[in-house]
Amino acid sequence: MTTSTEQARAAGLVAPRARATATRPRGVSLALRTLGPLALIAAWQISSATGALTPDVLASPGQVLQAVQELWGNGQLSDALSTSLTRAALGLLFGAGIGLVLGVVTGFFRLGEELLDSAVQVLRTVPFLALVPLFMVWFGITETAKIALIGVATSFPMYVSASGGVRNTDRKLVEAMRSFGLSRWAIVREVVLPGALPALLSGLRLSMTLSVIALIAAEEINSTEGIGYLMAQAQNFSRTDVLAVCILIYGLLGLAADGAVRVLERVLMPWRPTGARRGTGR
Repeated sequence: MTTSTEQARAAGLVAPRARATATRPRGVSLALRTLGPLALIAAWQISSATGALTPDVLASPGQVLQAVQELWGNGQLSDALSTSLTRAALGLLFGAGIGLVLGVVTGFFRLGEELLDSAVQVLRTVPFLALVPLFMVWFGITETAKIALIGVATSFPMYVSASGGVRNTDRKLVEAMRSFGLSRWAIVREVVLPGALPALLSGLRLSMTLSVIALIAAEEINSTEGIGYLMAQAQNFSRTDVLAVCILIYGLLGLAADGAVRVLERVLMPWRPTGARRGTGR
């Protein structure tokens, strides 16, 4: 019997046994995810306490916490955070919106692809930082220049994801909807966009991450408010504690953006397994 089974398996007649997967409890998974950051903070504190890291190189975690309390107490941190979040949100809304519209047009309409895709692909190869001098000439040192820079940076990931997701929509389903008399825009709204939702959320995640990266660059353009302005002031006075606060805030903004899209994925696509639920036991 064993020999027959082995021969059948070798011939491809018997499906291989599926590997058993193990799913960790949510609490254990969360604890494992916090180990890395906690270890990094511990190493940072030890280096500061032993003198390996002096305050003029990098302030200790305790000094950074005191800086947070100081900046929050005098209102500087809350004002700067509000300004930076507004810039990032407006730039993301502008850029991701344009990327979504262009992606749907080029992905669904042949004429749209022929007219627009090659031009967008050429522009996509230009680093958004290279546009800083041009935007300063066009818009001056204004909020418009900063928001436009963030918008350009966030538009291309959404465009690529939307265009690819729309192209991969089941064409048989599209043709079936046409046979029922639905207009093109009704098909886009009722069939194409829901079918492209995984790709759209992937593009949104990349766009939100890039919005934080572009925000950092945008706030270096002679800002007079925002997290970037706090960093510039801290640099002038060699305040490594405030610099560390600003860097950590930028990192937390990126982490929050990624987490927001993950939550959105769970809400809009509850059938998709998340990282915590598809553990492999490795």
